Amino acid sequence: MALTTDVKAELVSIRNAPPTVRVAEVTAVLRFAGGLHQIANRIAVEAEVDAELLARRVARDLAELFGVRPEIAPIQGASTHDGAKFAVRVIGAGETLARQTGLLDQRRRPVRGLPNRLTTGSRDELAGLWRGAFLAAGALSEPGRSAVLEVACPSSEAAMALVGAAHRIGIAAKAREVRGMPRVVIREAEGIRALLALMGANKTAAAWEEMRQRREVRAGVNRLVNFDDANLRRSAQAAVAACARVERALEILGDEVPDHLRTAGELRLAHRDASLDELGHHAEPPLTKDAVAGRIRRLLAMADKRAQTDGIPGTEAAVPAGIEL
Repeated sequence: MALTTDVKAELVSIRNAPPTVRVAEVTAVLRFAGGLHQIANRIAVEAEVDAELLARRVARDLAELFGVRPEIAPIQGASTHDGAKFAVRVIGAGETLARQTGLLDQRRRPVRGLPNRLTTGSRDELAGLWRGAFLAAGALSEPGRSAVLEVACPSSEAAMALVGAAHRIGIAAKAREVRGMPRVVIREAEGIRALLALMGANKTAAAWEEMRQRREVRAGVNRLVNFDDANLRRSAQAAVAACARVERALEILGDEVPDHLRTAGELRLAHRDASLDELGHHAEPPLTKDAVAGRIRRLLAMADKRAQTDGIPGTEAAVPAGIEL
């Protein structure tokens, strides 16, 4: 919610846009935040918005662009958690405004989508259209796996029109239905950042991108730490298993262990955490790690063969439970 509030606060502060861009924006607000109503047998245009500043912006644009006199009225949300909302209404000239904004067609039929002249306009007009839709019904979540910029839509036709507008400015958006409500969703991080900037929320776009990069770095560090921890656990378990098997091998063979194999086995037990390369450096004379590994392998094989002949547990039986070989 904090990010959504930041975006809307930045968008509603935009001033001095060209008239065609303002028309696209205010039309989108009317389409996504309200619609047409019958009041005293007259068609009224109404939009419900969640901030008084936005309500005043919509009223000002309607007055300056279309010459109507809107009224602003506070209304209570459906629940105590919704907070106050503000309705911007045009009653006397509602039908004329509805025709001018494309909410009514020439036969006085409600338009379920968006006027074609808006969805095929210039890049700035399409950005204004998206700005109005977001101000009316948009939301932005924090970056991460579930990051999303979305707009709740009054109809599936409006959703598809908004998707088309996004594609025309190079943003990959999808229409989907969530709990019976059509929505337009953008999940790609670069698409979210780019659309925020195109709508005019440059500060929020920069903050969102910085937050995303920090989280990616933190996730990468965590993956490396977890990877290192896993490797250390495997190495420790391998050392415990090797030492247990060597002890059992020396026990099985007793005095019959060849001197060079006994030396390799005792090196393993004396330096339990050392690598094979390090064990080789401890030998007198020094050995290569392949030589150490080969001698320990022959020691274990000899002990397991004797254990099988004598019918007693071999070296693997000495490995503690829970440690993989």
